[in-house]
Amino acid sequence: MTATDDDVAGLRSPRVTARIGVALGISFGICFATGLLSHGIQHPPSWFEWIARPVWLYRVTQGVHVISGCVAIPLLLAKLAVVYPKLFDRPLIGSPARALERLSIAVLVAAGIFQLLTGLLNIAQWYPWSFFFPSAHYAMAYVAIGALAIHIAVKLPVIRTALDGPVDSRPPERRRGPSGLSRRGFLNLTWVAGGLGALAFAGQTIPLLRPVAFLAPRSGDGPQGLPINRTAEAAGVISAATDADYRLRVTGAGAGRELSLTELRTLPQHTVDLPIACVEGWSVGATWTGVRVTDLAALVGGDGGRGIRVISLERGLYAVSTLPVAQSQDPLTLLALELNGEPLDIDHGYPGRLIAPNLPGVMQTKWVSRIEVL
Repeated sequence: MTATDDDVAGLRSPRVTARIGVALGISFGICFATGLLSHGIQHPPSWFEWIARPVWLYRVTQGVHVISGCVAIPLLLAKLAVVYPKLFDRPLIGSPARALERLSIAVLVAAGIFQLLTGLLNIAQWYPWSFFFPSAHYAMAYVAIGALAIHIAVKLPVIRTALDGPVDSRPPERRRGPSGLSRRGFLNLTWVAGGLGALAFAGQTIPLLRPVAFLAPRSGDGPQGLPINRTAEAAGVISAATDADYRLRVTGAGAGRELSLTELRTLPQHTVDLPIACVEGWSVGATWTGVRVTDLAALVGGDGGRGIRVISLERGLYAVSTLPVAQSQDPLTLLALELNGEPLDIDHGYPGRLIAPNLPGVMQTKWVSRIEVL
């Protein structure tokens, strides 16, 4: 074996692989748990109830979801770098236990790459595929975490042995190859890469880190100090939103009201400080002023104990959102008419948009045309 071969083989030690694997498993686990929560909020099963307080909770959980996924990218690359020769060991199948191990590895690698790559492209809002991202990402999360569980179960004795020993027990003079990189050095480089992965996107959620969020597409400001995902022009609502005959229709309990923008502004106005947090991982705190949704529901006999459906002037997949009861009852939930002390910019939902505590931005409907008490 040449010196170079010895150096490469040394870096591909089970002791290095196990340590990177533990970090990668933790990142995947956190990403999986927070992703399930986000999916449950947006597509709640009958048993699921989401809370309205604390108002910053979704901002934190979704920020952690995206950051943990970004940290996992360099960890996965490092893991593949040290194990890829093992992926092609002979025999490819062998015993039933070996076949199960090989299958779990193949599924885990494929599902992991799919999840991280599509998640990264979703942050950038670039979808070069024909499938529906949320459904595919949600389903593949179970595949990835299931394959990870099988892989850990099969390799657990090896993992325990590798973690019990030091990273490198070789004599000091043999710990570095011609490249000058030791096992400890490779691990340190991996941890630094993971940290950079976090910093690259964490500024979308953590204001203090925005100056160093060098890959985050929405770490900067947009109209009125907030980023936007979808403009009024892209939504095709400019004409309807600026129409002088605009009316908000509120319905419920067999009753209905139509309110002009002027009439909405004559109703009691309330100002709240709430963050808006989107599934792509960005969030920003802001000051919103408008009419409480509970006050609008009361105009048509709503008792405050029911869910609320909010319908946009926009047409398409996210034109309708349904507020959970906790948010529909909360006095912080507004039909916002102003943002940071100014009338809403049209890209932020003029003439009125929903703002509610502890909900994803995709459920904070813009350009509201109708509110229904369910």
